[in-house]
Amino acid sequence: MANNHTSKIELSVELDENRVPEKLHWTAEDGGISNEEAKAMMLAVWDAKAKETLRIDLWTKDMPVDEMKQFFHQTLVEMSNTFHRATQDEKMTATMRDFCDYFAEKLELKKT
Repeated sequence: MANNHTSKIELSVELDENRVPEKLHWTAEDGGISNEEAKAMMLAVWDAKAKETLRIDLWTKDMPVDEMKQFFHQTLVEMSNTFHRATQDEKMTATMRDFCDYFAEKLELKKT
């Protein structure tokens, strides 16, 4: 019988009196991360029974808009990479990467 290992990822959200996130921290001990602060997070979980994605999107009230734009761009780029690793669909991956370039261009994220 194989020895199974359980890995835990913990998220901690400190809220203000209006339940707006003020601080986000995360721990992933297997990855060497311990109580690291973050300004934003996106978590997606696939519900196989309902065939739908469940999401948690949080950002602190002091997250600058320009950094939020970068966060979204980088998330989209990494989603494209993950999509490719998961599906090997070259055509759609290229389309997704083209959109990421367009997104960055329109938000003036890429320096020329």
